Amino acid sequence: MTESWAIITTIIAVLFGSYGSVLFKKGSEKFSLSIDGIFKNPYLIKGALLFFSSSLVFIVALRGGELSVLYPLVSISYIMVAFYSMRELKEKMNAKKWIGIVLIIIGVSLIGVGS
Repeated sequence: MTESWAIITTIIAVLFGSYGSVLFKKGSEKFSLSIDGIFKNPYLIKGALLFFSSSLVFIVALRGGELSVLYPLVSISYIMVAFYSMRELKEKMNAKKWIGIVLIIIGVSLIGVGS
């Protein structure tokens, strides 16, 4: 049985990891394979910290639920990245992307109903 706190904790982990992806994208603009290009890039550092934090939070969530229920919730990150990208990176959405988001929501909902 999956506890509700584990689902909430997984969603928090997803939010952290998704925003970390946006920071990686921002950091990629000034990325180079050098010490300065990696360790002096605040976006890469913040993105890595968010990804690491996301992993730790998800590990805690796993203690309260079934992997077969919690891991599919990680697919919400695709949705969050799309929204963060529109807001932070000014990326545009098209009909195919919106259909994909709707399908992800349906899929995650079906897994939730089946638990």
